Amino acid sequence: MSAPKLQRLVAFVESAANGGFSAAARRLDLTPAAVSKSVQRLEDELGLRLFKRSTRQLRLTPEGERFLAQVAPGLRQLDEAVAEMAQDASLPRGRVRISAPPGFGRRYVLPCLPSLAAQHPQLDIELSLENRKVDLIGDGFDIGVRGGTLEDSGLVARRVARLPLVLVASSTYLRRHGAPPSADALSSHQCIGIRLDGGAEIPWRFRRGDRSHDLRPRGVRLWLSDPEAALDLALAHGGIAQVGLHHAMPGLRSGRLRALLINEHDPGDREIAVHYAHRHHLAPRVRVVVDALVDALAGHDDLQAAPGQLPGAWVAG
Repeated sequence: MSAPKLQRLVAFVESAANGGFSAAARRLDLTPAAVSKSVQRLEDELGLRLFKRSTRQLRLTPEGERFLAQVAPGLRQLDEAVAEMAQDASLPRGRVRISAPPGFGRRYVLPCLPSLAAQHPQLDIELSLENRKVDLIGDGFDIGVRGGTLEDSGLVARRVARLPLVLVASSTYLRRHGAPPSADALSSHQCIGIRLDGGAEIPWRFRRGDRSHDLRPRGVRLWLSDPEAALDLALAHGGIAQVGLHHAMPGLRSGRLRALLINEHDPGDREIAVHYAHRHHLAPRVRVVVDALVDALAGHDDLQAAPGQLPGAWVAG
């Protein structure tokens, strides 16, 4: 429906409801002449007279009464829809779908949800935990929490923290085998490698002066496809693993793990970010969840840790 036609319908309904063009004009912030002209054009378009006019009175014709009964409910529904959307623009309500990696989601995203649900009872929050690469828009997600080397994907990315990598082994393993004094000594240790489902190996990177180089220790005889499983195997005294420092923090804090070669090992440039599709006119239901996640993640001590700042007791060698 064109805007002029809708304007003529509104002028007709308001004139009928308020008993005249002047009263309708006050409701619509128009002049009586403009309202009268709109109604006249509607009558010309329909080929019907909708009102009986006199100097003192405006009354619907029988055709006008039938037409009013047909169009008034539709205009009322439009008004209600606009009012409801205006309310949605100010109140967080509805479903919000979040995608996050399983380990990170369980440890860092899940704890944020109970308070969000309590503060915003009209929100329905759905968290999907999976390792696959998610097409945020194509898969119907509102928010994605992802770590790695961030690329320009066309999405808004609010960076939360760096995610440095660190080499770790259990205290029990180190008591049995000793700590490697250098990267070259890793060849005599049991090392845990990561080979992703596509076949790509995650390299171990070390610094020499101003340069970094990748190293595949000859001691890698255990291969896993899940990076978080490497941490579990290290905790089970299975060898030396390269893991995200944020995942290793509980084990380091408890003394079950020790960090290795922090002066040689390159922690990389991985980051964690909260992704979403639009910066402008972001729905309140999405905005409150994004803000809560960013605040919680950016304020989490384990996500702000750096290998070079670890207490000496947490570092082997």
